[in-house]
Amino acid sequence: KAFNDYGYTGRGVRVAVVDSGIDGNHPEFAGRTGLGTNFAESSVTAWGDCANSAGGGCGHGTHVAGTIGAVGGNGIGVAGVNWNVKMMNAKFLGATGGTSANAVKAVDYFTNLKTRTTNPIPIIATNNSWGGGGYTQSLFDAIQRANAAGILFVAAAGNNGTNIDKRLSYPAAYSNPNVISVASITSTGSLSSFSNYGAKNVDIGAPGSGIWSTLPGNSYGSYNGTSMAPPHVTGAAALYKSLYPGATAAAIKAAILSSTTP
Repeated sequence: KAFNDYGYTGRGVRVAVVDSGIDGNHPEFAGRTGLGTNFAESSVTAWGDCANSAGGGCGHGTHVAGTIGAVGGNGIGVAGVNWNVKMMNAKFLGATGGTSANAVKAVDYFTNLKTRTTNPIPIIATNNSWGGGGYTQSLFDAIQRANAAGILFVAAAGNNGTNIDKRLSYPAAYSNPNVISVASITSTGSLSSFSNYGAKNVDIGAPGSGIWSTLPGNSYGSYNGTSMAPPHVTGAAALYKSLYPGATAAAIKAAILSSTTP
């Protein structure tokens, strides 16, 4: 049986998607997305409204979100790792990508939500399916603030097909203890041809080749990339949290990495 068959569906768990935005109106999310903000384009007035998103919309973020938490058992589309997890959103990727400064704002947005004194939100992980830039001290510091708040930072290893122990790629290669760096694997379990790798700076592999998931406008599609791998791990973190509500971020990371197949 799958975990969902036993009632472990991520219910009550909160994760966040730092990406290009989410189409919160997709029926697979059934009202389980919210508390979003935009750091990319000032023209966007409604974070969940892909039609207002200039330059390509929020297909990437919507696809990521579907892997984490598309509802299952409804006879349509796809099923995410969790069927009832609550997902929040910060948009920092726009038509021309994103900046480190806005990535810092997005990461801190969720850290502040969790650590505020009034109505704190118990976010367990952020999904970060982006990268490729150089080292930025400000982003390292933001991830460290998230670590202090008990928030995992799940990152894509990158799509250059290179060893990022030798040619560093960020944020995957940041040394913060809350980072889980994820490579892409195929349906047979082998490393995807495009995926970065590294014995030191990549922690785990997850499916990233030919991944079907949600897209804006109540649609679905197949994407390839290490971007598609972290949501499987973010989903696993949420699932573990639903099984063990008292688990810390460090304990969840240890549980995931200690149960992998070498």
